Amino acid sequence: MQTIAWDDQKEAVTLIDQRMLPDTPDLLLCNTVDELIHAIRTLAVRGAPAIGVAAAFGVVLSFKTSTTIEEALKKCEELKNARPTAVNLQWAVERVLAAVEDCESVGEARERSLDLAKRMAEEDVEVNRAIGKHGAKLFKDGERVLTHCNAGRLACVDWGTALGVIRSCFEEGKHVEVVACETRPLNQGSRITAWELMEDKIPVTLITDSSAAYLMQRGMIDKVIVGADRIVKDAVFNKIGTYSHAVNAKHHGIPFYVAAPMSTFDLNHTEADIKVEERDGDELRYFKGIKNAPDGVDVLNFAFDATPLELVSAIVTEEGVIYPPF
Repeated sequence: MQTIAWDDQKEAVTLIDQRMLPDTPDLLLCNTVDELIHAIRTLAVRGAPAIGVAAAFGVVLSFKTSTTIEEALKKCEELKNARPTAVNLQWAVERVLAAVEDCESVGEARERSLDLAKRMAEEDVEVNRAIGKHGAKLFKDGERVLTHCNAGRLACVDWGTALGVIRSCFEEGKHVEVVACETRPLNQGSRITAWELMEDKIPVTLITDSSAAYLMQRGMIDKVIVGADRIVKDAVFNKIGTYSHAVNAKHHGIPFYVAAPMSTFDLNHTEADIKVEERDGDELRYFKGIKNAPDGVDVLNFAFDATPLELVSAIVTEEGVIYPPF
């Protein structure tokens, strides 16, 4: 089952609701742009490539539910701002809108945008397969690989970026073991990455985020691979905690790889230009509705951090592997 799809009968977007994991996930049906925006903001769908394809289908929904092109464009602007840091969301909306800019009716724009959005979903799988093929060359049979957050098939339409590389290793007969960080505060590593890998019968060991450096010190990590939400001229933006792993990997002489599609590159900007999303403090104050901190405590809850490129050993893309000096 793919993470995101278009239901032709219902004329709506279907998503695997990732908030439900590790329990059996439900399918979420989004009939309007507002419903899709809510799904993106609440992390029912997450991961830069997945958000991008969801946004492409969101443009279709905007034309489906609007009476004028102007009204649809206003909804698309709201969609672009659903989450500020991951570049794929804005990239996808702008790509679809560019393809329909000469349409004279919402009906025509809807049909053309739907064709492109479906094609973008297919492209995502092809791109991730190519990333996996290129990235698998960096790993040897028997290695233990650390990853952070979730850059698997649920962060994409299918296959995955960082975990797609791991899947490709297994296709080639290289049996690597994954060490998955829990990824606080929403535990995408324990809830999603561990679940994905166990579903595929790929060996995975779950650790607390703060254990990673100690495992590196003890020689228990051979390599690190993560995904990315935006790659700018001087840094990689990814889930908060990624920077710590990169610093620790550098100190211990461990290769630190990033796997991401070319659509995640934003070479018109530097780290200083990017707004890093800050999320609701209750994500730390509570865990599944249970109080986890004193009432009224101040919280700083960044969703992402920036890893300087000098800490990155290579970036794996669908076009190949890019090495320093990038």
